[in-house]
Amino acid sequence: MTLTFRKLQPQFAAEVGPVDLRQVHDGDTLARIRAGMDEFAVLVFRDQPFTDAEQLAFARRLDGELHRKTGSSALYKSRFGDEALTDVSNVAADGEILKSDDRRRMYGLGNRLWHTDASFQDPPGRYSMLSARIVPSVPADTEYADMRAAYDALPAETQARIEGLRAHHSIAYSRQTLGFEFSPDEAEMLKGAVHPLVRTIPRSGRRSLYVASHASRIVDWPVPEGRLLLRDLIEHATQPQFVYRHAWRIGDFVIWDNRATMHRARPFDDARYRRELRRVTTLDVDHP
Repeated sequence: MTLTFRKLQPQFAAEVGPVDLRQVHDGDTLARIRAGMDEFAVLVFRDQPFTDAEQLAFARRLDGELHRKTGSSALYKSRFGDEALTDVSNVAADGEILKSDDRRRMYGLGNRLWHTDASFQDPPGRYSMLSARIVPSVPADTEYADMRAAYDALPAETQARIEGLRAHHSIAYSRQTLGFEFSPDEAEMLKGAVHPLVRTIPRSGRRSLYVASHASRIVDWPVPEGRLLLRDLIEHATQPQFVYRHAWRIGDFVIWDNRATMHRARPFDDARYRRELRRVTTLDVDHP
């Protein structure tokens, strides 16, 4: 199968076609998609009418083991019956739009912070795959930032300064910055993980920052200095020249590399307009 890649932003991100991902089983096409991920870090596929089962199956075919220890799974059960299928929506189990003070909505507001999926776990997330099932009639976009280009643009002295540093990542930390409160049992399940501040993407060999809102501190640094460094790096990495903004359409399927990008949801009137997307994230373990 021949795939075409049309770049959507000068640094990264591409729209891919023509293809029906539900029908992709051959190794050559899957390898071409992985190669596209190595190059572009964000791939957009239009008109992909996945069912939940088809989305889970494709994620396994493309990238192996699925992430199930999501932050939300520590708070409530998935309405889909599978913790690997993350409910990125403003809808309750009864189908009604969540009230503005609903705890699930308050937790979900953390998605408006720049973040990288599952960095609070070890192994962390590798690819995330988001399927747009219902989109509002008003803009409800998602922004992506290229952490590889951001690293490349750092001054040499900054690159040298951050080499070898490690950061602690915690989804409890990122949610608490917005005032969300966890019970002792929930906090116990969300202790976080430690990862390098700079990562090398194995197949491409490119260097990438690995920060975002879950990064709570620099290991072995005083907390204030570490958090100031993390804020500076996030501000640097989210300058307009490093960002692609995606306007969702029904049937869109976007794959991004969490090792090489950050992303955030942009606000809309979520008490009025329904929005339902499904996300599957794979773990950063050796591919079979």
